[in-house]
Amino acid sequence: MTLWRIRATVDDRPGYLSVLTASLALRGVNILTVQVQPTEQGAVDDFLVDAPDALDEAELIAAVERGRGRDCWVARSEARGLADQPTRVLGLANRLVRDPDATGEALRTLLAADVVSWRPAPVGVERGISGAGMLLADPAGGSFALRRAAPDFTPAEYARAQALVELAATVARRAAEQVTLVLPDDAEVAVRPTSVHDLPGVLELHEACSPRSRQRRYLGGAALPPPARLRRLLEPSRGLTLIATTTGSDGTAESVVAMANLLGEGDEAEVALLVRDDWQRRGLGSALLRRLVQHADRSGYAALVLHVQAINDPMLRTLRRLGRPTAVERDGGLLTLTVPLVVAAPADRTGAFCTP
Repeated sequence: MTLWRIRATVDDRPGYLSVLTASLALRGVNILTVQVQPTEQGAVDDFLVDAPDALDEAELIAAVERGRGRDCWVARSEARGLADQPTRVLGLANRLVRDPDATGEALRTLLAADVVSWRPAPVGVERGISGAGMLLADPAGGSFALRRAAPDFTPAEYARAQALVELAATVARRAAEQVTLVLPDDAEVAVRPTSVHDLPGVLELHEACSPRSRQRRYLGGAALPPPARLRRLLEPSRGLTLIATTTGSDGTAESVVAMANLLGEGDEAEVALLVRDDWQRRGLGSALLRRLVQHADRSGYAALVLHVQAINDPMLRTLRRLGRPTAVERDGGLLTLTVPLVVAAPADRTGAFCTP
């Protein structure tokens, strides 16, 4: 038996696919996988089949045409073609997460393209597919041009390819946004924006923190926040969430040791920090707070707001280190601290809190 790939267009009408498969079965062809890709011309059926060795390309095409298929393309396949399409795409996505510079090779593998080239000029209205050619927009700038001898590209293939390019651009952007901080005790941590994929590490951070640290962060209690709430914090609709991670000296997986949230509401942004107990008093909280202030300045917020327990001396000291005037409102044991980001007069460099 021999493995073949067959692609053919059939009318998108009830029973037409069964006619095609029956015609192949009469020739002893065993269908291993099938993908159906809708197009304006009809349904493009992509088969991986196991056919008798005696059958050649012309006989397979004849069997497809007898089954009401048209625009038939046939080519021999290899055993690796047995991997279904979702598995192949996930494997390529995993490769791009580790090496976003391999985008061109991933596209070549995904689409069996003969030529993949990157152009510095951004893609315009000509993006999309044209027969056996495809033009993809690169979110990082420029565009990818692909071409293969046959078969023609389909809209489904274009969508998969564009999603893969966007994944690589996101990974590259996140890598560029990551910085390494060297703390006063020479310890190093990596700081980067979060995504929903960081949820397991952030859950572990909360579990590793003492009840007192969690209570200082969330004010309402020491219980672990539900995953749904943490997921919203990781991808805020407005603002930024940062995490600090470390990697073990033996190369073990990274561990999240701190999280910093900046959540925008109107022209103000609320700030909160959570630092694992064994990483407190090492300057990490101050470093994260400064990065959030820089982001808020660039984003045009008028002020930062922090809700802090009056007995939370470590957080109050962290805020004083910013050296910015801070308005304080007290409600029992809770302080609301407002740090203006647009100051008309020269800032007070003493770093002392000033009440309104």
